[in-house]
Amino acid sequence: MSKNSEDIKAEVLKMGAQARAAARALTKLSSEKKNEILRAMADSVMANEAAILEANEKDLAAADELGLTAAMKDRLRLDSERLAAIAGGIREVADLHDPTGEIIREWDRPNGLRIQKKRTPIGVIGIIFESRPNVTSDAAVLCFKTGNATILRGGKEAIHSNLALAAALQEGGAPAGLPDHSIQLIPFTDRESVRYMAEMDKYLDLIIPRGGAGLIEAVVSMARMPVIKHYDGICHVYVDKQADLDMAEDITVNSKIQKPSVCNALETLLIHKDIAPQFAPRIAQNLSAKNVELRGDEKFRELCGIDSVKEATDADWTEEYLDYILAVKVVDDLDAAISHINHYGSHHTESIVTGDEAAAEKFQLECDSATVFWNASTRFSDGGEFGFGAEIGISTDKLHARGPMALEELTSYKYLVFGDGQLRG
Repeated sequence: MSKNSEDIKAEVLKMGAQARAAARALTKLSSEKKNEILRAMADSVMANEAAILEANEKDLAAADELGLTAAMKDRLRLDSERLAAIAGGIREVADLHDPTGEIIREWDRPNGLRIQKKRTPIGVIGIIFESRPNVTSDAAVLCFKTGNATILRGGKEAIHSNLALAAALQEGGAPAGLPDHSIQLIPFTDRESVRYMAEMDKYLDLIIPRGGAGLIEAVVSMARMPVIKHYDGICHVYVDKQADLDMAEDITVNSKIQKPSVCNALETLLIHKDIAPQFAPRIAQNLSAKNVELRGDEKFRELCGIDSVKEATDADWTEEYLDYILAVKVVDDLDAAISHINHYGSHHTESIVTGDEAAAEKFQLECDSATVFWNASTRFSDGGEFGFGAEIGISTDKLHARGPMALEELTSYKYLVFGDGQLRG
C-alpha cells in the first residue's frame, strides 16, 4: 500500500501516540494476565489460518516480480506446519519467566534510605525487518511479554502476510485484555515510513533494525533514539595447534553447513601453521565433497592439494557469504588468529578448538565478540540454544544488549528509594 509522504508521516505519528498510550496500560498487567493474553494470541493465529495463508499466497505470487531468490521465497512461505510452529512459539513465550518487576539489587544506605534497582519495560519499541513473516509474531510477543508496545515495519515482499499476522495477534489478544494498539504494523512499505519511525523519538524509546547492511546503516544514520543493531555475522573458527583434529573437523563442518544462510554460520576458518599440513587437506576434501566453495590464502591452497580452491582476496575476510562458501587462512599463532578476528570480524561469534586451556582462556578474553566458544560449533550462538526461549535477534553492539537478545534484554530498570523523612544536609 502506498501513500504520499505527508499521509505517511501523519499515520506513523498517530501510531506512535497510540503505542505510547498502550505502553502505559501494559505496565499495569500482571505476568499471569500477560500469559493468558499470549495464549489467546496463539489460538487466534490458528483460528485465522485460512486468512493468513491466503495473504501469504499474495506475497508469494509477487515474489518473482520482486526478484526474490529461492532461499528468500522459502523464508517467506507459510503453511499449516509453519503457522502451528508460530503458535507454538507464542505458547512457549507464555511459559517463560517474566523478568519485569524483578529486583535486580537491593541495599541500605547509612542514612536509612533503602534502594531497589527494579527491572522495567523499555516502553515503545520499533522493529524494522525484512522477508520473514514469523518475525512479526516473534518480535511482537517478546516485546509484549516484557510490557512493551510494538510498532512493526516489515518489507514489501511480506506485507500481506505481516498484516494478517499482526491483526490476528492484536484482535486475538483483545478479548483477553490486550490494550488497544499494543501491537501495530505499519500498513505501507514506502521508504519514508522508515525515516519517520527513526525520527519519532517522542514516542519510540528504542529501534531495532533486522536486515541487510543497507537497511541497518540507513536506520542508524537517521535514528534519534537508541538503535540495537543485528549486524553481519562474520564468524570464525580457529583451529589451534593443540586441537583434536577430529573434533576440529566436526566443528568446522557443522559451523559451516548445518545451516549456512544464518548469521551464526562459519564464514572464515583459521588454522595454526603447525597443524595445517595435517588439517588443511582433510578439511578441504571434506568440505569440497559437500559442495562448499573454498577460498584460501596461498599457504592453504598449497597444502590442501585441491585445484578447485580459489585464491582468497582481502574482500573475502570481511564477507558474510550466507552460502556454501568458506574463506580459509593459515596463521602463525594464537595472537595472529585473534588479531585477524578483531580486525576483520563483525563482533558476532567466534570459536577456538584446542586442548590447551590457557590458549582457550586467552582467545575468549581477547576476542572482542559477543559470543566466544571453546570447542563448540558457532551454530550454538542462539537464544534458544542458550536457554532463553525465543530471541529477537543477536546484537553486535555493546550497549545495552550484546549477543542473543531475549526477554531480559527487552527491559530497562528504575531505582525505587524508600525513606522515612530523610533530608540531605
